[in-house]
Amino acid sequence: MTASTNDPRRAIGRRLLGNTSVTMFYRMAILEQTLTALREAGYHLAQADASRWLSVKDMHWDLSRVLHFPEYYGENFDAFNDCLRDVACREYGFPEDATGIVLVLTGYDEFAREFPEHAHDLVDVFAIRSRNAMLSGEQLICLIQSDDPSFSLPPVGATPVMWNESEWLNASRDL
Repeated sequence: MTASTNDPRRAIGRRLLGNTSVTMFYRMAILEQTLTALREAGYHLAQADASRWLSVKDMHWDLSRVLHFPEYYGENFDAFNDCLRDVACREYGFPEDATGIVLVLTGYDEFAREFPEHAHDLVDVFAIRSRNAMLSGEQLICLIQSDDPSFSLPPVGATPVMWNESEWLNASRDL
């Protein structure tokens, strides 16, 4: 069941999705505040620590686990794209009563340092799937946390990856 686009619980999702479907966080306290607000609004959080991904296989395994992909998941970006589409259609990994899905990836800068192309591809596919999900009234949101305040990614899904509104200014990240 798709939530109504006018549902007040979806306001935080609309705010996060306003500029990009992938939003960066530096300070854990700000991320935690955002996650608390999302939980209270009924969003389902799928969380993974990307700093523990020592290989691309680790990344695929962990994403498959937190997003409840089927056993036949192919562990490549084409398969990720296909399975994420199914999640957005609520075939699996998307609880029936959830307002939306939030993929939370902490320590993303560490994974991106080791596997920059794969780190970009992951959020690029997510951004495209998020935009497609919005066409059917669903919200797929990706929050990535970085311990590096100057971390950046190239545009994804033809939109920039931006810092959250509390840390948008460099000065707010102590730069």
